[in-house]
Amino acid sequence: MASIPISVLGVATLFAVVVATEPIARRVNLPLSITLVIVGAILGFSIDIGNSVLSTSLTISSEAFLYLFLPVLLFETAIDIDVRRLLADIGPILLLAVVAVLGSTVVVGFALAATSTYGLLACLLLAAIISTTDPVAVVALFKDLSVPHRLSLLVEGESLFNDAAAIALFSVLMTMLTSGSGDWSDAVWAFLRGFSGGLLVGFVLAFLATHLLTHLPGKRTAEVTVTVTVAYLAFVIGELAFQVSGVVAVVSAALVFSYDGRTRVSPETWSFLVRIWKQLGYWASSLIFLLAALRIPDLLSGAGLADILMLGVLVLSALAARGMVLFGLMPLMSAVGMAQKVESGLRLVILWGGLRGAISLALAMAVLEHPAVPPEIKRLVSTLVTAFVLFTLFVNGLTLRPLIRALNIDRLSSVDRILRGRAIAHSLSTVRHRLDAAADQYRIDSIVRKNLAEDYTRRLQDAEISFELDNELSAEQRLRVALVAAARREQVLHLQHYRERIVSGRIVRNLVAQAYHLEDGARSDGRHGYELASRRELAFPLEFRLSIEVYRWFGLEVWLAGALADRLETLLVGRATTHTLLRFAEERIPEMLGPETAKLLLEVLEKRREAIEDTLSALRLQYGDFAEKMQVRYLERAALRIEHAEYLRLFNEAVISREVLRGLLGDLSARWRSANRRPSLDLRLSAMALLVNVPLFQNLETSVLEAIAAVLKPRFALPGEKVIRKGEKGQEMFFVASGALEVALPGQTQRLGSGDFFGELALLTQSPRSADVTALGFCELLVMTADDFASLLTRNSELNTHVTETAKVRLARG
Repeated sequence: MASIPISVLGVATLFAVVVATEPIARRVNLPLSITLVIVGAILGFSIDIGNSVLSTSLTISSEAFLYLFLPVLLFETAIDIDVRRLLADIGPILLLAVVAVLGSTVVVGFALAATSTYGLLACLLLAAIISTTDPVAVVALFKDLSVPHRLSLLVEGESLFNDAAAIALFSVLMTMLTSGSGDWSDAVWAFLRGFSGGLLVGFVLAFLATHLLTHLPGKRTAEVTVTVTVAYLAFVIGELAFQVSGVVAVVSAALVFSYDGRTRVSPETWSFLVRIWKQLGYWASSLIFLLAALRIPDLLSGAGLADILMLGVLVLSALAARGMVLFGLMPLMSAVGMAQKVESGLRLVILWGGLRGAISLALAMAVLEHPAVPPEIKRLVSTLVTAFVLFTLFVNGLTLRPLIRALNIDRLSSVDRILRGRAIAHSLSTVRHRLDAAADQYRIDSIVRKNLAEDYTRRLQDAEISFELDNELSAEQRLRVALVAAARREQVLHLQHYRERIVSGRIVRNLVAQAYHLEDGARSDGRHGYELASRRELAFPLEFRLSIEVYRWFGLEVWLAGALADRLETLLVGRATTHTLLRFAEERIPEMLGPETAKLLLEVLEKRREAIEDTLSALRLQYGDFAEKMQVRYLERAALRIEHAEYLRLFNEAVISREVLRGLLGDLSARWRSANRRPSLDLRLSAMALLVNVPLFQNLETSVLEAIAAVLKPRFALPGEKVIRKGEKGQEMFFVASGALEVALPGQTQRLGSGDFFGELALLTQSPRSADVTALGFCELLVMTADDFASLLTRNSELNTHVTETAKVRLARG
């Protein structure tokens, strides 16, 4: 039992070393991970691992490393990543992660095999191990230098999928080496199966877990426990139950949580969850670097002079393989439109910043600990992997900062410099004007007050002069900056609506995604890009169109009703947000970018508001009751939010006790649940319900109506949809229950509305359709086939006469 206290003492000692290393890293201006490697290596050379009780407790097997620490590292990196932006750059990221891993393994493996006496399989195994990248040190450096967010995203995204691909490939090659069986086709199949299977396992587990979160409202600790459970379950189940990549499963699960989970819990809970994972990630990454560094003396124990030559081959071939992907394949993908362009400076930083770390060392230890691996291969892997990791950390890592500064990547763009200048000037002006009030409050002496006011005045004048010297933006550039600012403000407003519980998480997720598209459009193509993105946000998404097809083929209304309700709610929130943006343009933009820019921005936003209003009017015309109920719901939620804030204010002012507050909040919670339930949307698409809106059928007996309803099929048409196309063979006729359509006749157009019918001419004359018929808004139609149409006219002479007379008039017009 003595081993347990000693192990606890060992872990506590490691944490103490980590904490003590923090000020050292800050003092020498090095990333913590690199400093921990130095400290760990020094400790490893200083103590005799294996010959003392305490030092033995500081060792860890490769299996323990993979199962204890790897799920935490991967999940922590992915849980807070911007999945939408990740998907926008998924081409370059997958190229760097999967293609680069495979390419690097092949190039490095063949280069080592050609310059040494080792077999190709052993060299490929070594190449797969050093293909994993470690972003910890690089991302920490990026934060210090304020590099573009996209560069950090590319590096973090690459690392996520890179580790998954490299470890999956390592597992395949390790199996081939230790079992002595299998061919390369089996290896390829095993890699693809492990990778795709891991994606599926992680997705399914995270999908179930995110839905479980909805049943744990307000239980923060339970919600965090769900995420920890999923991280470890995905890894273990993937590896042991399905024999797929557990690493890929963890990454997949974390990305699903990042995309969907954050809107299934409250914003406060999500922030709490991310903070917990940051703490877990800090512990895991720090212990990993320290524990792995302690093993460096053992891993380098068999090194000789010949290994220096092989290390040179390894370094050059790894850089060459990575360079071919970055400067060969990536520009080609951008040229053919498969990926966004990545600037050459960013590519050079990514090339040089491909540091290796603890994961490579852990995989090397796995080779060292495997009894079936020949001793000479163990020595090769342990020596070269350790030397290569140290080379990347101390050569690439320590020269990366000068490289970034030499390329001016950390320098603010002209747009950001001007905004920075205006922000400084605005803040200094505000401080100067409020200085007197603060001085009066704290009874500050007039001389001190005067001196400080003069200091702020001087700094304000300097800021204004600097702004004038740096003010190089054209009117077009200024508008682009204003549009980007408006899109960012829109993202903040949507998230604020979610925090205040005005809008559901599902709707907010879509709205924020649309705001991101607006920002991207403004950045890439200014006003044209912003307006194009704003038009796309009003288009019908794939999910909406699929719900239409499901309704048409199977008659299921539930999905369509939900999609229509989502669209109505999205438009209502979008309209309210656009009104707020108009005030933002009037109040904030003039002082930052000038009145002319504010005027142009108002023009763009007003145009967008009108488009949203027109689209909303088309829906409200059909479903006005639902729209009105939703607006009442929003007002109820706003009232509840105000009531909640007032109760908290009274409690903070000690007017009411905690017991009274608890009772009030309990009652409020029940009313919140009622206000959060969205009213149902009745599409009224049953044939009998629609028949009564068609005057042609209103005087018929109920039995006749039921017979007609039995052969009619309801159809829902979208604005702009062509219900009939000129020249096609007529198989159906249509009755308009509600909505408006336009018939494109030669030289003129004709409008059809509720109670009208069309399409009968092609059935009566057996000729092709003579005109296009397009829905002007949302339309509810009744469809009758040619055979049923003929049978109906035969049975009802009055209908036959009316339809025939109408057809004669239309034929005379055509």
